[in-house]
Amino acid sequence: MTNEIISYLEMCQREGASLQRGMNFHLKDDYSVILMSTRPNAPYRDQIQNDGTTLIYEGHDVPRNSNYPDPKLIDQPRFTPNGLLTENGKFHQAAQKYKQELRKPERVRVYEKIRSGIWSYNGLFLLLDSWVEDDERRKVFKFKLEAIDESDLSGSISGLPVTNHPRIIPTGVKLEVWKRDQGRCVKCGATNELHFDHIIPYSRGGTSLKAENIQLLCARHNLEKRDKIE
Repeated sequence: MTNEIISYLEMCQREGASLQRGMNFHLKDDYSVILMSTRPNAPYRDQIQNDGTTLIYEGHDVPRNSNYPDPKLIDQPRFTPNGLLTENGKFHQAAQKYKQELRKPERVRVYEKIRSGIWSYNGLFLLLDSWVEDDERRKVFKFKLEAIDESDLSGSISGLPVTNHPRIIPTGVKLEVWKRDQGRCVKCGATNELHFDHIIPYSRGGTSLKAENIQLLCARHNLEKRDKIE
């Protein structure tokens, strides 16, 4: 469920894989998985745009080794030394084929690192575009993803995400809410199966951009509330 709070171990168990890489193309038959972060010390420049409906995700660097002691000075690779596509290359190829109407948009599950040991499931996205840009030191890949409702799995080749799609709650807001609510459900004090909940749902005009409209709820109270305004 979108905005669910989980541990790294729970995330790996859910996806049935050890998520050592931040980009995992076609991890399952019908979707890919990426790990993101917009924290100040994050290794990549991921961005949330359009009131939380759009994710601009930065590609990943060459692995650090004796040949590349500072990967931040090296162009992000499209191919491996053996000529195979890197994860950058796989996502880029999928986005370009979608733009050429040669395939459906890749569905991508997005997890965000909030702080050490704490992750948030940001929901399901469609990969709609990709490009390479110069960041003044080297060339990096950028990927544009749009949020869709978790139940909308059609992903037609010509269709775009539905108008009333979910919104990513900014990391700063999540951290403020986590601290304010002390990592507990505001209804019962539970510390597991937590979710970031909109007090006034965005479908009814609520915002994702202010901590005053976000609270922590356990799974039971989150399901009971749904789109109610209390």
